[in-house]
Amino acid sequence: MAEPSDAASSDPASSVLASRRRTVLACAGAACAAVLAGCSKYNSNNGGVAGSQPAPATSSSAAPAAPAGSGSGAAAAPAALTSTSDVPVGGGKILADKKIVLTQPKSGEFHGFSAVCTHAGCTVGSVSGGTINCPCHGSKFNITSGAVVNGPAASPLPPVNIKVQGTSIVQAQ
Repeated sequence: MAEPSDAASSDPASSVLASRRRTVLACAGAACAAVLAGCSKYNSNNGGVAGSQPAPATSSSAAPAAPAGSGSGAAAAPAALTSTSDVPVGGGKILADKKIVLTQPKSGEFHGFSAVCTHAGCTVGSVSGGTINCPCHGSKFNITSGAVVNGPAASPLPPVNIKVQGTSIVQAQ
């Protein structure tokens, strides 16, 4: 007489059931992982702006800028993010490609923040009414400080160091 393990392995119905059971368990595990990943909170510590992003942009833009500049031995000036005239007083300008939002709460006072919402990582969509507004879930941030004015975001927008050089706004190092 055959042993039970031999009988189960030679029985096609048992093999199919075991295979289905493994498939169902694997799919259930994958579904759980996907749900947990979707429920995890966006890492708001860096506002979605990688620390290494500005360096390559400055390096790559600095190399072509040096020959165009006046001094051959002088360090190249950082590339302008935008002109001061492009940032309205009481409002701002979103630089989606750089993930930066620039604001001008009062005439001549400029601030830079990450344009990545600290709630779920969406890029903010507008600057109006004294706030930087996220279209995804309605979070609003103060244009002077980046502080949360309206949730669900719980963390302020991280600041981005900027400076005004003449009529240009550049990212400070």
